[in-house]
Amino acid sequence: MQKKKRLGVYAGSFDPLTIGHLWMIEQGVSLFDELIVGIGVNPDKRYTFPLEDRLAMLKESLAEFPNLSVTSFSNRYLIDYAKSMDATHILRGIRSESDYEYERTMRNINGDVDPNICTLFLMPPRDIAEVSSSMVKGLVGPEGWQHVVRKYLPAPVYSRFLNQ
Repeated sequence: MQKKKRLGVYAGSFDPLTIGHLWMIEQGVSLFDELIVGIGVNPDKRYTFPLEDRLAMLKESLAEFPNLSVTSFSNRYLIDYAKSMDATHILRGIRSESDYEYERTMRNINGDVDPNICTLFLMPPRDIAEVSSSMVKGLVGPEGWQHVVRKYLPAPVYSRFLNQ
């Protein structure tokens, strides 16, 4: 019997992609035969970067990973998107207790929809556990922000911040 390919989906808005996301992606490419990084588009959410820019930043930042693809999806539940991609796993990060509560609830709902897709949780190392897209965007503006923000972003993303 042939072993089923382990296909993971890691989704988010990636507005912008941070070093925390990169850590999760690096773990994902080592855990799965293939990892799909999916940008989820919520029509009710206001984004700093348009979808085309976020796709470009991800592709440029993740070009070194041969078993990875970057896509987007809109107006769909993550579990339905994962199912449509024939995923075996959904990869999620947990940085805090509030993340855990939310992710546990979503895992249970996703399990009700499709019990064959396993949700895998990872906790980032302490030195990047506080990094989020919202945190990075909140640092932009005051004098010297460029120096502070630089350490939280991949180079292609940082250069877009400087040019916006």
